[in-house]
Amino acid sequence: MATQCTTPSFAFQPLRQRDVVARFDGGTITSDGGGLLLGATDRRLHLLERFAACFTDYRDPDAIEHTVAELVRQRVFGLALGYEDLNDHDRLRLDPLLATLVGKADPTGADRLRKQDQGKPLAGKSTLNRLELTPAEADAGSRYKKIVYHPERVDRLFVDVFLEAHATPPACVVLDLDATDDPLHGHQEGRFFHGYYREYCYLPLYIFCGHHLLGARLRTADHDAAWGTVAELERLVAQIRAAWPQVRILIRADSGFCREEIMAWCEGHGVDYLLGLAKNCRLVEMLEPALAEAHARYLATGVAARVFVDLRYQTRESWSRERRVVGKAEYLKQGPNPRFVVTSLAVDQRAAQPLYEEDYCGRGDMENRIKEQQLWLFADRLSTETLRANQLRLYFASVAYVLLEGLRRLGLPETPLAQAQCGTIRQHLLKIGALVRVTVRKVWVSLSSAYPLQEVFARVWAKLQRMVPAGTSEPLGEGVT
Repeated sequence: MATQCTTPSFAFQPLRQRDVVARFDGGTITSDGGGLLLGATDRRLHLLERFAACFTDYRDPDAIEHTVAELVRQRVFGLALGYEDLNDHDRLRLDPLLATLVGKADPTGADRLRKQDQGKPLAGKSTLNRLELTPAEADAGSRYKKIVYHPERVDRLFVDVFLEAHATPPACVVLDLDATDDPLHGHQEGRFFHGYYREYCYLPLYIFCGHHLLGARLRTADHDAAWGTVAELERLVAQIRAAWPQVRILIRADSGFCREEIMAWCEGHGVDYLLGLAKNCRLVEMLEPALAEAHARYLATGVAARVFVDLRYQTRESWSRERRVVGKAEYLKQGPNPRFVVTSLAVDQRAAQPLYEEDYCGRGDMENRIKEQQLWLFADRLSTETLRANQLRLYFASVAYVLLEGLRRLGLPETPLAQAQCGTIRQHLLKIGALVRVTVRKVWVSLSSAYPLQEVFARVWAKLQRMVPAGTSEPLGEGVT
């Protein structure tokens, strides 16, 4: 006789004469009711369908139940909603709301072909795993893994979304470049010990323009931070200028990117740069008069003092020419703190002090964007065996960021969450308890009546409803109240 399974009960502190008992028997209840706003944002950006077009599917269409577009949506929506592991999808595959976001015709899964799959509308971890692990050379004759992604298409998609976000071309765009560490805890391909971070890691390169992500390139850690930067700039600048021929482009980065190859490329292609420059004894000697002045101001006032000066400087061997360097002569309670940047901008274009304090220091906000990727969208979950598969995982996290940034940019202005980070948006706007009921003609999502930000939700929904999806002339829909 088959064993009858019973749902376990969990007893908690009684409420006076009433017992408090919890059970996982609520049925079709989701904790991600706000994910509907993500679906509306995706339709506005036309993002995930285009991301799915970056894959070639060699599977027999008559033998599959989950299209590439559905698999991609499931993976990206899962990350955006906070589910970092593929193992999570063995439970998430039961969620009718996630199935609705994915675009399943029957979000209950009752129409699945195999009896053991009925009631499970979405793909499980094994199917999603094949999506990630397909090698580049796979084709229709491969046995299991037949979905090949094309990185060059994904790279172009990030820039396309950035370009579409502007109704008119800006006069200038500032591209922030930075590298960060992705720690490795196994024996992944390309594993290398990095002396600065004191761990085995990858060293991905990120490129942002404000809040817009334009590039996420996974690299091994046996190179310096600037490795591969020129190749990334070549493709980015070409794509941006093809759309905006007159735009000025400035790249901004720390001293790890102060390399002759990068500066010479920028000078040869009409791109400005503003880069940190590591101090040395020659630079500090050139700054001595300004440091003495800052020291005198500090002694007179007891407050940290700064003096900015313009210098002309060329290294003895590595630089091909003399360049403008801005020195910051700063004196603090702890002592002198000289700092330097090198730039292609002329003195009449930007004075030394605002160039350093406003322009160069403004790049610090990019670190917040990287933290959003790492902490909230799990860009550091690079635990597959091959470098190619881990690059795809980085792409998934990056697309999830672009989706949430689209929600922030299009739906959240003039709300309390207008400047919120991805984790805060998820916690306050997406994690809403809801009862899901599927009928013949509707999917009813009954959101929690106790949800405290109902007015914000309504405002965001209204903003997204009024917008025209990318590539169409029709609004999102008439909507209901």
